[in-house]
Amino acid sequence: MLNKIVRGILSVLGALSGLLIYIYVTNNILTVTKDNFMAYVIGIIISSLIGGGVLFLLSPWLINKGRDIANWIESELANVPITNIALGSIGLIIGLIIAYLISQLTNNIPIPFVGTIVSTVVYIFMAYLGVTIATKKIEELPNLQAVFKKNMMREKGGKKESKNSPKILDTSVIIDGRIADICKTGFIEGPLVIPEFVLEELRHIADSSITIKRNRGRRGLDILNKIQKELDIEVKIDSNSFEEGLEVDTKLLKLAQLLEGKVVTNDYNLNKVAEFQGVPVLNINELANAVKPVVLPGEEMFVQVIKDGKESGQGLAYLDDGTMIVVESGKKYIGQNIDVLVTSVLQTAAGRMIFAKPKTLADKSA
Repeated sequence: MLNKIVRGILSVLGALSGLLIYIYVTNNILTVTKDNFMAYVIGIIISSLIGGGVLFLLSPWLINKGRDIANWIESELANVPITNIALGSIGLIIGLIIAYLISQLTNNIPIPFVGTIVSTVVYIFMAYLGVTIATKKIEELPNLQAVFKKNMMREKGGKKESKNSPKILDTSVIIDGRIADICKTGFIEGPLVIPEFVLEELRHIADSSITIKRNRGRRGLDILNKIQKELDIEVKIDSNSFEEGLEVDTKLLKLAQLLEGKVVTNDYNLNKVAEFQGVPVLNINELANAVKPVVLPGEEMFVQVIKDGKESGQGLAYLDDGTMIVVESGKKYIGQNIDVLVTSVLQTAAGRMIFAKPKTLADKSA
């Protein structure tokens, strides 16, 4: 129905265009008198029919082209931030107003058609200039941008918008769960990016027939829900797809390069591959090691020896954060709480190891 209405309107416009063209041409060529009045009227009718008929025949093509152009404009504008559209519209209006003022001068050019051509060029140039300046100078309008940001935060349920580089979470760090606590403290700023292929891997793990794997997968999904619902941080689900058959780690690195983001992981091997490919990585194991209390040789500690070590006579103890303490000649103290003296600290890729000896032995040697 709408197509028929549009086709009728185009036909009427075609008829009017044919009529106006005929009148303009004939008025410059001949003078209408009683002798040629009938021919003049017939010419009007014929030109109107020709104009209307041409647009009537072309209207299906024009309608389809117009629809295609409208869809293209809609799809392009869908990817443009609302702030750019609003400021671009304001810039366009200002540019057209300036062009109108300038065109008042160019219309007075005595050479035929030159003034019209110059005026058209001025309108196009000023419209383009207005839109370009307005959208490129958006960062220099902090007050206006703050208003837009506030509205956008309201639409997104209060999530914080951020211009920091995206943090792309891998499967292992989601299942680990510490990422939620780290985000809660504010040490990691968003946006957090959850790739769809990671969600798919979590779903497969959660559906596993093996109880341990199933529990790990469900824990990962619970952590994601906690991050999205409880934490005041921006979370995005990324739908970028890559070639079939690629491993999840490879897809993560490709996505990080595409988004110019950082991979958040606790996977040692992924960490090394990412470093080799020049992809920034945030390893939460390294963060955990970095924030452990500093222990210096010569300090005293009170520990419980749990079991024997690899070397003869050694005993092993552990701090609350999991740091292993190798106690020299500590095997005979297994199950006991003793004072030890730190002799050295070794930092490894797997974590930190503390070497110590019982304080009683240290006192004897002294």
